[in-house]
Amino acid sequence: DPDLLPLELDDEFLADCRASLPELPDAKRHRYENNLGLSAYNAGVLTAEVETARWFEHLLNHCAAKQGKKEADVAKQASNWLISELFGALNKAGLELDTSPVTPEKGAELLALVADGTISGSIAKQVLEKMLETGDGAAEIVEREGLKQTSDTGAIEAVIAKVLADNEDKVAEYKGGKDKLFGFFVGQTMKAMQGKANPQVVNELLKKALG
Repeated sequence: DPDLLPLELDDEFLADCRASLPELPDAKRHRYENNLGLSAYNAGVLTAEVETARWFEHLLNHCAAKQGKKEADVAKQASNWLISELFGALNKAGLELDTSPVTPEKGAELLALVADGTISGSIAKQVLEKMLETGDGAAEIVEREGLKQTSDTGAIEAVIAKVLADNEDKVAEYKGGKDKLFGFFVGQTMKAMQGKANPQVVNELLKKALG
């Protein structure tokens, strides 16, 4: 209509409109890669479904708060755990993410226990199974089941001494150049300590014991 005045929209109004729009999957994926440092694969998986992205962002927020870090500093840990551990455990239990008894806050609690060395990564898998079965929090399960990992050098050294004494042939092979056997000694030590030994301490003490 020639009598109508031209519609003029200022930049502020347009910016407000853009800000009110939901973030599109492609934009979210790029943000995850560029701002959070996630791999293209992880970013793609997390943005494939709206609910998955929402769950991840809640997890990320709680992880940062519980560990006292920036979101970018915990993003890889959170995304790897969600994709590699929780998705697999939910599938095994026949559960969906939106009905999971493990909430983002409970997931962040579990990851904080791994980050501060209270439990090892292998123990975290056991704790996750218990969380899905009972709905209890990670700290409660760790305390109840006595799953805290130990960094007691005396106790670990005693176990290492027995492992090496029981495998003198492999010790000789290792010292003869079979470096790959180091992983065997780590595994045997962790097995003897029911996965409760601090892996970093085990590695350090084994290197010392093997010369």
